[in-house]
Amino acid sequence: MSKAERLVEMMITINAKRNFTLGELAKEFTVSKRTILRDLQALENIGFPLYSEVGAAGGYHVLKERTLPPIVFSESEAKAIFFACQSLKFYRDLPFEQETVSALKKFLNCLPTDVQHSITQIQSKIVFWTPDRHCSTPLLKELFNVIMSGQAITIQYSSKYNDSTRTIIPIGLYAMNGLWYCPSYCLKSKSVREFRADRVIKIISVDGLPAERLYLPDTIHDYLDNIEMGTDYHIIIQLTDIGVKACETEFLLARGLEVLETGGRIDMYIPQATLDWVAGYLLFLGKDATILEPAELKELVKSKVLELYTHCCK
Repeated sequence: MSKAERLVEMMITINAKRNFTLGELAKEFTVSKRTILRDLQALENIGFPLYSEVGAAGGYHVLKERTLPPIVFSESEAKAIFFACQSLKFYRDLPFEQETVSALKKFLNCLPTDVQHSITQIQSKIVFWTPDRHCSTPLLKELFNVIMSGQAITIQYSSKYNDSTRTIIPIGLYAMNGLWYCPSYCLKSKSVREFRADRVIKIISVDGLPAERLYLPDTIHDYLDNIEMGTDYHIIIQLTDIGVKACETEFLLARGLEVLETGGRIDMYIPQATLDWVAGYLLFLGKDATILEPAELKELVKSKVLELYTHCCK
């Protein structure tokens, strides 16, 4: 095994062990302690985070912020990484914002000049545009860390109507249309609610999980798979061609959309919590959407029209 190969193998081994002695590594790599010492010095020179302790209980330890071993990428894989990162470019806040920037800079600087140029061309021609919501999420990273710890959290939250203090058990985080959402079990309402991460004003405390057993989705993917499913209302809506194009862009309505030779039709079941949003969206579509069922949806749209008319004609 060459020295370069040994250093790579050593980085992998050290990352797995976290704590080790010269004798352990010398035995594992069948080289002398002196050789291992020189290899460790070489790793430290390139920034590998090691520190040593003397004495009977001494040895080497890896700092918390570990350096990962090198990975070999093909040219297409390198382009794919930057292509994927484009989808995050327009988000105002990210859990690892500074780290994302530094990681991409390091990665780009290691690539051959022609590959760098090719990636620059991709970035100038293709973009996953996300609208700027003009609202910051300063507690996003703290929220991320709490979610990963699996604990409950007490927050000060600013909703559409007022500010309140809530104790929640987060399910996870997801980003959509430039905003971050944190679906959680709310102990106050005793139900799963969605909390906008940018509306979390303050994290008051991090608590242990409540004693009672809560049947929550295991992952954020499980939550999203069922977020718009429900059997409370059966909606049937007739659409014009313009209405079809508008509904194709909304992931909820697109699930029940059937495109016909002329226009289209939405036929699906939705939960009660979604009915108000559907009514508001149909109000925006105007004459390009005709509600056939249910009566509750028709009445809700009528009330919104009357409320708008009353407001505008004051």
